Amino acid sequence: MTMTDRSTPTDYDAIVIGAGFGGIYMLHKLRNELGLRVRGFEKGGGVGGTWYFNRYPGAKSDTESFVYRYSFDRDLLQEWDWTTRYLNQREIEKYLNHVVDRFDLRRDIQLNTEVTGAAFDEARNRWQLRTSRGEAFTSRYLVTALGLLAKTNMPDIPGRDGFAGTLVHTNAWPHDLDITGKRVGVIGTGSTGTQFIVAAARIAAHLTVFQRSPQYCVPSGNGPVDPAEVVEVKRNFDAIWQQARKSVVAFGFEESGVPAMSVSEEERRRVFQENWDKGNGFRFMFGTFCDIATDPEANAAAAAFIRSKIAEIVHDPETARKLMPTGLYAKRPLCNEGYYETFNRDNVTLVALSEAPIETITPAGVRTADGVEHTLDVLVFATGFDAVDGNYRSMDLRGRGGRHIDAWWKSGPASYLGLSAHGFPNMFMILGPNGPFTNLPPSIETQVEWIADAIGHAVRTGAVTVEPSREAQEGWTRTCEEIADMTLFPKVESWIFGANIPGKKNKVMFYMAGIGAYRQQLDAVRAEGYRGFVFG
Repeated sequence: MTMTDRSTPTDYDAIVIGAGFGGIYMLHKLRNELGLRVRGFEKGGGVGGTWYFNRYPGAKSDTESFVYRYSFDRDLLQEWDWTTRYLNQREIEKYLNHVVDRFDLRRDIQLNTEVTGAAFDEARNRWQLRTSRGEAFTSRYLVTALGLLAKTNMPDIPGRDGFAGTLVHTNAWPHDLDITGKRVGVIGTGSTGTQFIVAAARIAAHLTVFQRSPQYCVPSGNGPVDPAEVVEVKRNFDAIWQQARKSVVAFGFEESGVPAMSVSEEERRRVFQENWDKGNGFRFMFGTFCDIATDPEANAAAAAFIRSKIAEIVHDPETARKLMPTGLYAKRPLCNEGYYETFNRDNVTLVALSEAPIETITPAGVRTADGVEHTLDVLVFATGFDAVDGNYRSMDLRGRGGRHIDAWWKSGPASYLGLSAHGFPNMFMILGPNGPFTNLPPSIETQVEWIADAIGHAVRTGAVTVEPSREAQEGWTRTCEEIADMTLFPKVESWIFGANIPGKKNKVMFYMAGIGAYRQQLDAVRAEGYRGFVFG
């Protein structure tokens, strides 16, 4: 950890907030390639972002290992190996630390430091920042790498603060918390919840799952990777990354071009089974047929297949019934190693909150509306995040006129291209609102490289400020809304549109046409002299 003292400068060309995938690469681009004086701030005690805080049992990426990494450096791609199809939290954290040290970035990252406020000084055209340690800094440019899924969502359940056991959110898992042999309860069955459930069931004395809504989940297909396969992938990395960057979701598989209803029912089932056996949630949604996410009939066929698997896998008919979703298959696709199989274990109890809601959390556990008190030693909130804009709103972030970002985003989070916001000159966002809905590292690289080019252009041309016009931002928002409305995703309640946060407006927060189309949009804006931006 580096400290700031009187001999350390407090004024920089650029400041980067966050040291996850986005912040690390941004710091490298601005400092090592553009030659700017840059400082990075990270609220955690180590680098890694999401992968520093989320160390709950079962935490892993659900993107396959060979494309859950940086692609910008050929030597880095060749020197780092993987042994399993998916990387767990510890391996990803280790990898990101390796990248930080490889590019000598650690000396310019200040850990254990949360940026609590940032305001644009219009008189000096500089950003003024305050930290949790009482420090003040200024910079010409501000890049926010706050994390798409980083702001904890902790539901306000009656009695929550009176629980006598250990209460924890998966996004703040203590380094020393061991649930082995404990009576554990978990609220939430999203991506994090399902991962935790599979892992916790193997080590807890008893696991009680409080299911808010049943999930469509497919196998992940995780397991060891043959070293010969790793060698072959490394030999083909150029083609692999070229395909990923031109694809829709950038998960490293060929997406289907076949409509589900254009083939027979027998063929559909064969394709579904083949991809069920291969594993991966995004492959099942986008690699089987091209219209699962857009055509109600195709979607219903995929959903029916998954329900048939639940009935086949889960022994107890009543448990199977509770686990069975009935609506659209249109949330972020999930995959796990044996999720439904976990409910066949004697030490796992499923509580469907749609039938017996939580009445209160008691000192001893959780009491549901059916009068049952579930006694627990540890209660885990796997309740997700105030996604996309949560971290922006929780900071005292002020743009032109001293207006807080809440005032600018009164009608919902907005951006131009997912990486800049009107009213916030010289501020760029990595994974800001209405960025691409994909495997994140390739999207992060795309945005970081574009931001570095834009800042480089401003520096070369002597521009003091760069900011998108209101018209450009409104046009991008309309584009994202129109694309989202072509899909089934808005028709279900999910964090993708902010529906998991009480009182939050249901608003489009992603560009859903894919990374290939997104890169074309960015290329066109740059080629046309940064169309939509005003250089002051």
